[in-house]
Amino acid sequence: MLQDVLHRLQEIFCTALPLSGGDFKLQLNEATTAKQGHTGSRRAKGPLRSAYPPGGSSSRERDNQLSSLSLSLRDPPLPLCLKPSRAPGGLHSRAASPEGSSPSPRGSEELQTGLTGNSYEDTDQSGFVSDFELQELFREASFSLPGYKVREIAETFIAGDTNKDEKISFTEFVAIFQELKSKQLSETFRKSITRRDGIRSFGGMSAKSSEGTQHSYSGDNLVLALNSASSIGCTVVSIDAHDLMAGKPHLVLGLLWQIIKVGLFADIAINGNGLIGLLTDSENRDDLKSLSPEDRLLRWVNQHLRNAGTSTISNFSEDIKDSKAYFHLLDQIALHQEHGYKKKVKIDMSAINERNLDQRAEMMLRQAARLDCRQFVSPSDVTSGNSKLNLAFVANLYNVHSGVQSSQTNGVGAAPLIEPETNEEKTFRNWMNSLGVAPHVNHLFCDLCDGLIIMQLYEKVNVPVNWKKVNNPPYPILGVNMKKLENCNYAVELGRDVAHFSLVGIGGENLNEGSRLHTLALVWQLMRRYTVSVLSDVGDGDKVGDQIILNWVNSTLRQKRKDTQLSSFKDKQISTSLPVIDLIDAIAPGTVRWDMVKRPQRGVLKDADKLNNAKYAVSLARKIGARVYTQPEDLVEVNPKMVLTLFAALMANGMKKAER
Repeated sequence: MLQDVLHRLQEIFCTALPLSGGDFKLQLNEATTAKQGHTGSRRAKGPLRSAYPPGGSSSRERDNQLSSLSLSLRDPPLPLCLKPSRAPGGLHSRAASPEGSSPSPRGSEELQTGLTGNSYEDTDQSGFVSDFELQELFREASFSLPGYKVREIAETFIAGDTNKDEKISFTEFVAIFQELKSKQLSETFRKSITRRDGIRSFGGMSAKSSEGTQHSYSGDNLVLALNSASSIGCTVVSIDAHDLMAGKPHLVLGLLWQIIKVGLFADIAINGNGLIGLLTDSENRDDLKSLSPEDRLLRWVNQHLRNAGTSTISNFSEDIKDSKAYFHLLDQIALHQEHGYKKKVKIDMSAINERNLDQRAEMMLRQAARLDCRQFVSPSDVTSGNSKLNLAFVANLYNVHSGVQSSQTNGVGAAPLIEPETNEEKTFRNWMNSLGVAPHVNHLFCDLCDGLIIMQLYEKVNVPVNWKKVNNPPYPILGVNMKKLENCNYAVELGRDVAHFSLVGIGGENLNEGSRLHTLALVWQLMRRYTVSVLSDVGDGDKVGDQIILNWVNSTLRQKRKDTQLSSFKDKQISTSLPVIDLIDAIAPGTVRWDMVKRPQRGVLKDADKLNNAKYAVSLARKIGARVYTQPEDLVEVNPKMVLTLFAALMANGMKKAER
């Protein structure tokens, strides 16, 4: 699902942002303008390059795909790449750059290479751009404008000329060109998503807007992308499909970074690749479970640095700027390479004392390339201490070459591994994180032991919390656990007396100790209340029970003449996902592609076909706008809790559509 989300996001985002949009770097070429209906004189023949190629599910393939997407987090964008100039001279070789008015050197160089023609001359020999030269210059840059438009641009610029010389230098022309390109790209993107070929109504709008406005299929894809991102734990409470359509840089970048992190950290599990060996003598497994993936990576790096006999680091920004830590890390990784990995690599450490930090970083990355790990960062990203990209670089190193042997357990020995996270626990954790709780929930039971996350969830389901009774960190050195226990006691009190949850046999000490059974019992009731509260909002505040949801499902299926009827949320028919697909077809006719739906043969549906149906059903539910956290495996296994949340989300979506 992550690959599908990223692929769809990239297809939309690669044309969504204006060139002036923050620090989002896009690989644009003439194919982009051709695809969007650009009015320039040349049209590209090649397809738009995707930064997220499909295919491949291994961690190395996924990291390679994510690394290409991470280019978006680096530098400001440039004008569209034009054909190289054949003219050695011309106006741009003569014009001087007035002090204080020079645009980005890279932007100027990019435009200079875009000017074409055998020789472009400064016809009046003034060293500046006159009005008739301005029109020709735009034409040579494949940005033809009518004469009146050129005159308007010149008059507007001279009226607001900061240096008051009433002349346009070449560097000032570059600034004008960049601004015009930015505006045109933004405008053509808006036009491209509202064009009238292959369109249909887009849900989630007011009745008036839904009746009068048509949107392209990209709208549905964005809804699917957002709901899928939410289901894997990305915080999407302040962003919707319209924000993505508008190409708001800070929201798009924030969402992309969250998705990239999920993909990179997917394999950094506590049991994976010998991470249990990172425990110190004074720690137990609970201490490791409570660490974030970033902290686990930091421990992994520092273990290698200690083995190398060099200084450890405390961050992935300031401490790695000189590349020395990376040199030692790569050397240790090469020493611990698995025997089955291609061929033995010996890291060349000779450049570790190179005085030029950029050159040193480049030499370090060349050594990383020998380990197939030169992704995510450039030398300047290392020397500038870009924390996000360097974190991605280290995560990729870990995924490809952990270098931690499972036998290195620091005295822990061959103790049993920590019980892995179940699908249900992962669903609960992703649901919490998607709501924007703080701090981020990395481990369900350890991170809820102070009660603070539970308090935030109470407020999400409209249970009032008296924050004066809540103990917030930093806690005093003495009595830390007592303060956390008081929070947990208050959490149980709110659940029992205010939310009216069934908490028989559950006390604050159970939550504080991280009891799996008791924590799951409370969290499930919180998630169920949240799901049902969405229905109550749609249904004018009426309380909605399980039977009401089941009755609505069956009546909707009957009204649309579907054969399926459910006896309960434990009905074995649900394992085929056919009832879910039928319900989606009833809510949003024309959404289902029936050739993708697997049907039973002689009354039996294969397990693989059940899983494929479940994946398709969950994707369809998210595509029509339902906020679904249910996993495909929950449908195949008929997990009644998760099945309930799925049908409740579909009911809320169906009722909203009925109101419109």
